[in-house]
Amino acid sequence: MIKSVRGTRDLLPPDTAQWNFVEAAARDVFRTYNFQEIRTPVLEDLSLFQRSVGEETDIVSKEMFAWQDRGRAESEKGQWLALRPENTAGTVRAYIEHKLWERPGVQKLFYIGPQFRRERPQKGRYRQFYQIGAEAIGPPAAGSESPARDAEVLEMLATLLDRLGIQDWTLQLNSVGCANDRPRYHQALRAALVPAVAKMCDDCQRRAVTNPLRVFDCKVPEDQPIIAKLPSIADYLDDSCRTHFTEVQRILTALSVPFVLNDRLVRGLDYYERTAFEFTHGSLGAQNAILGGGRYDGLSETLGGPRAPGIGFAIGEDRLILSLKETAEALAKKPDAYLAPLGPGMNAEAAKLARDLRHHDLIIELGDESFRLKKSLETASKIGARYVVIVGENEVKADAFALKKLSTGEQVTVPRAELAARILSA
Repeated sequence: MIKSVRGTRDLLPPDTAQWNFVEAAARDVFRTYNFQEIRTPVLEDLSLFQRSVGEETDIVSKEMFAWQDRGRAESEKGQWLALRPENTAGTVRAYIEHKLWERPGVQKLFYIGPQFRRERPQKGRYRQFYQIGAEAIGPPAAGSESPARDAEVLEMLATLLDRLGIQDWTLQLNSVGCANDRPRYHQALRAALVPAVAKMCDDCQRRAVTNPLRVFDCKVPEDQPIIAKLPSIADYLDDSCRTHFTEVQRILTALSVPFVLNDRLVRGLDYYERTAFEFTHGSLGAQNAILGGGRYDGLSETLGGPRAPGIGFAIGEDRLILSLKETAEALAKKPDAYLAPLGPGMNAEAAKLARDLRHHDLIIELGDESFRLKKSLETASKIGARYVVIVGENEVKADAFALKKLSTGEQVTVPRAELAARILSA
């Protein structure tokens, strides 16, 4: 028997009702903030992620699914491709390729779809996983680097989590500096790591040389006391970054969006600068981040585009759904009525009636004329239908149908023209 690939999974009813619930809520909230959908390919040029995410990040160096495609001729080497491990880089690539900066204002784009990383599967983490994300990007003159933009995105996320019924979330906030102040901080980190790095894990020893900021990504318990004593980036922010971060906090306070400052919070991708954030939830245990994001003011230029400051986020949909209080069973919509055709030739009559009822946005399940009435009633009960409509020869001739309410056993005869309204009124 062929099974799904390790680290992937099938999403089945009724669980898919939760996914639809989350995605519909996200679309509704994003629309009120004037975000519009973008759909980018799951396949991208490998260099897109090497240049944007960073070759020394775990995502690029360890987790990405990448391969060299076949050339047109056997002797020709093909393009290096990758399954997207995240969607910010692809969105910015599309922004540049299609010259979206020529459109008025900040481009506010959202996406929903699968991403791929070669991770060790665990609770809420899969090799094919799903993200809901958004990016606000545009020319500085459009207000794209304003701290008000950061606060708007964070307030939108708080609104979405509240809409989904996720309570007791925590917004953790930090500034990771920018090109002006980060070199000084890197120098201070490297100096502080020199006497201790030999005692840290292999990844931290490598990161201390290539990108010391990545040391804060470490989850090894034994390394945490060392990390706790490292210098804080808050002490190295230049005046512009400090002012920007202070204003983000001021606006969030005015909006009554609670947050906590975490000067050890960094994002796992090299393109982030200035504002960085995570929303966490206690129900997920140690790996408790539901979503994260931040500002990436230099990413467009890194990819060969114009200056286009931006801020974005990605929600791990798999992990978000673990936080939902609503059960899949409660969210799944049950059939409004089960149509029970009785006798030869009644399948066609039941199908015509079902078509009429579905035009009223009713959920209809069809039985089969070979079923006895007892079997139809049992099936309707098992699938959670509210009503059974009996479609027999006498009902068709009278153009009125027996309508049985399963919760009470009450049965009445209802003319065809009134049937939909009767079902809807209950």
